[in-house]
Amino acid sequence: MSQHVHSFNKKFVEFNAEGITLRGWFYSPQNIDVSLPGIIMTHGYGSLKEMYVDQFAEKFASNGFAVLLYDHRNFGDSDGYPRQEINPYEQVLDYQHAITFMSSLEEVDSTRIGIWGSSYSGGHVLMVGAMDKRVRCIVSQVPTISGSQSSARRVLPNDVPALLNSFYEDRKARMQGGEPTYRKIVPEFEEDEGIYTDKDSVDWYLSSGALSPNWKNEVTIRSIELSRSYNPGNFISLISPTPLLLLVAGDDTITPTDLAVNAFEDAKEPKRLKIIDGHHFTPYLEKFEVYSNEAITWFKEHLSTIDETSNTNELTY
Repeated sequence: MSQHVHSFNKKFVEFNAEGITLRGWFYSPQNIDVSLPGIIMTHGYGSLKEMYVDQFAEKFASNGFAVLLYDHRNFGDSDGYPRQEINPYEQVLDYQHAITFMSSLEEVDSTRIGIWGSSYSGGHVLMVGAMDKRVRCIVSQVPTISGSQSSARRVLPNDVPALLNSFYEDRKARMQGGEPTYRKIVPEFEEDEGIYTDKDSVDWYLSSGALSPNWKNEVTIRSIELSRSYNPGNFISLISPTPLLLLVAGDDTITPTDLAVNAFEDAKEPKRLKIIDGHHFTPYLEKFEVYSNEAITWFKEHLSTIDETSNTNELTY
């Protein structure tokens, strides 16, 4: 499907998520006087909106979509405490708050809203799509399918007891009024202990983190504990009849390729699987054009978009 470039406006927005203010950017194509299809998106594990996902938002907007890109609660420009704490279940609910907010915007047609997620949020959109039928279609990029299985592959068996003990000690300290315990996402120095220690992760987090003035290379220990029981792939069979596009990296060890491919088998139609050469972080850099074009094609197929064959502002279906 052809792609058409629109100029777009970008403005800072905030919305209420049941007492927590979430903040981000709203993109809207210029010189269009009809209600637009919308895309809601946010980033993955411990990452902020400036860390390459904004380029996806810009490309979606240039193709005729209104886009809401926001920071997760407890991160970046959004409110919430403890800072740097990732609760995937709250983040799922926040997608639903974002749907409610976007539906209220006069520029957006509330009956044509899609959701996009990558990595951890790629798992979130599976749950949101299964639960919230306001969602018209879904793009899930290199998604978390099973936190328990991913963790089992990443953490050596001999290291599990110490990891579990760190969870319990953190809970004890919090109960007694102490501050949360933190761990680095990736090691910066040889002596550092990080969640992800492979070279691709270290390179990507440290380089992309430099793009955001608010990024911190740490999350709470509770974030790690919650991730080990987070299995959004269990919801994939409940997404239908909402159309699902699964974009999977062929050599992904962070959100393992085989878990995503196997989960896709459980999804019902309409669905599409695209396996793309590369590792977990190639969607943001080397293969950005491939991943973004696949997403745009899917959104154009399942959401209405501006007619690219004429100079009118009519919507096509």
